[in-house]
Amino acid sequence: MKLFLLVLFLFCGGLAQATPDGKQLYAAHCAVCHGDKGTGGVGVPLALPSFLGSVDDSFLRKTIRHGRPGRVMPAFPALSDAQVDALVSFIRSWSGKPMPGYSDEPVKGNPVHGRELYVAHCAKCHGLDGKGGKGTGVTFSRRRDLPIIAPALNNPGFLAAASDEMIRHTLMSGREGTPMRSFLAQGLSGNDIDDLVSYVRSFSRNHADTGHDAIPGSPVLVVDSPYTLEETVENLKQSIISQNFQLIRTDYLEHGLVKEGKENKRQVVLHFCNFKFLYDALAIDPRVGMFLPCRVTVVEVDGKVRVMAVNPLYLSHLFNNDELDDACKRMTAVYRAILEDATL
Repeated sequence: MKLFLLVLFLFCGGLAQATPDGKQLYAAHCAVCHGDKGTGGVGVPLALPSFLGSVDDSFLRKTIRHGRPGRVMPAFPALSDAQVDALVSFIRSWSGKPMPGYSDEPVKGNPVHGRELYVAHCAKCHGLDGKGGKGTGVTFSRRRDLPIIAPALNNPGFLAAASDEMIRHTLMSGREGTPMRSFLAQGLSGNDIDDLVSYVRSFSRNHADTGHDAIPGSPVLVVDSPYTLEETVENLKQSIISQNFQLIRTDYLEHGLVKEGKENKRQVVLHFCNFKFLYDALAIDPRVGMFLPCRVTVVEVDGKVRVMAVNPLYLSHLFNNDELDDACKRMTAVYRAILEDATL
């Protein structure tokens, strides 16, 4: 009997240990963008009472699963169903109100009239094409159109997660604590709101491919140099300046990683920056600070000199932010020009 109880205790203890901890999962996957307490940052404030009072658990689950392609919020396909449920339960714990219940029944309205209403009442915040407001996060320290970024309604992740009835409820009630006001209070009728919902739902039939399914090339740009390492470094300095960037410093790649004086002298890194570009990129997405200021590395192995730089377009793909793509395209072009000019 004692042996049976011991086995039962160990078995139940194993089950308890295997149960996902939503708080830990949130800290590991969500807090960096949404804040430790869900008050927002790069991501929207999840603990906002009007948000939790207007979304159901199905919306939260599908949002975690699908993310928002091209809109910073990544998908989490590797999480188990139990982990997703634990995350949803933890987020829901911030609300003292019961979860709203929505049906999956489509709202029937006139999308043609809905488009007219959308242009008049929604496009200013959500964009004429429904791709959302510009900027990142909810803080006031970076340039953006609104203190809380209007979501992208013409987004496959949003359209897969939001039911018609949830969209309808948001339009009718607004969302306190954000610029989203009740459309009933603005004078629209219930039929008008149904027409708006029908127009938003029509995005699902014609939304554009974001292009984030295909990873754009290699994560590193690599060019072989016909010059010596010293000549290549000098060529790079001139190329950097010619691209209107300021050379910050030239250093050994291993500086700070090994004892001073023991660095490999045949591995050199050049740090440079265009401060306007840096400011503009950080205003779009502060995470780009992870690969700024700009760097080019020169290494010599077995007499062969090679020049390398990170591929910003590849990083833009990882950041899942369409707004960042244009800046990363420009930066990739600059890197290529610097590398090619220095090795011609």
